[in-house]
Order: sequence, then C-alpha cells, then structure tokens
Amino acid sequence: MSTAIGNTALAYARVWHLVDARGQVLGRLGTQIAQTLMGKHKPIYDPSADCGDYVVVINAKHVGVTGRKREQKLYRHHTGFPGGLKEATMEQLQQKNPEKVVEKAVSGMLPKNRLRQVRMGRLLVFPDAEHPYADNIMKRYDTKIPLVTQSID
Repeated sequence: MSTAIGNTALAYARVWHLVDARGQVLGRLGTQIAQTLMGKHKPIYDPSADCGDYVVVINAKHVGVTGRKREQKLYRHHTGFPGGLKEATMEQLQQKNPEKVVEKAVSGMLPKNRLRQVRMGRLLVFPDAEHPYADNIMKRYDTKIPLVTQSID
C-alpha cells in the first residue's frame, strides 16, 4: 500500500480563496496572494508545475499603502510610438482602475516565466465586495495585516 500522494487529480485540485483587501498593506497582501497562486502552501509544490489555487480579491479600491506611496509611486507603460511613455501615480490609477494596482503588485511578485500569465489568470480582482464567485469560495483569509500609518504630532 502506497502512502504517497503522487500526481493525482486530488492532489492538484484547485481551491478558491477569498481575500478582503480593505485596510491591507498592498505589498504584504501581494506576497500572500502570489504564494497561493503558485501553490507554495501545498505539500506537492513544484516550481515547474502549475499547482496553485484561485484567488478572489474584493474591496481592491480600499487597499492601503505605507508612507507617501499613494502620491509618489509611479506606474509607467509605453505605447510603442515615439514619445509614448505614459506615467500615472498610484492615486490616479486607483481612481481610474483599482483592480490594476493589485494585479500589478501580484504580477511583480510572481516568477518571470511561462507560468506567470497562467497563474495571473486565476487571480480575480473586484473593486467592491460584490463578486459572482460566492458559490465557489472554500477558504477565506480573515486575518488582517495591520495597516501602519504615521501620525504627525
């Protein structure tokens, strides 16, 4: 009788996780989500295999950052045309498209290989608390990482 799990469908079963981003620090939240997308929390983790889970992030427009990153952090992209470098601060991007801030943070924390886009496809980010995947959710992240704010006295 074998006790090894092996490459069975049960070992690679994907679980749906719900993460509430309200009041969470963006960087610390991104690392936890990236580890779940990669499957590092599973005993069968293999860097070359895609064994991660689905992650649904709600309240993305209420995610927090420390310091003055909201005004100072820049997101850049190039249109491909001469002089086409576009810049936006985190504050501007969060007003226009709050999901993009969380997606870019998680994407930067995943390994830069062929599995990156596949893993990012399992990340579902919503700006508010409403989402269509309520029936699929099996695990909820209830523990919050406290948001550190500096008070000026």
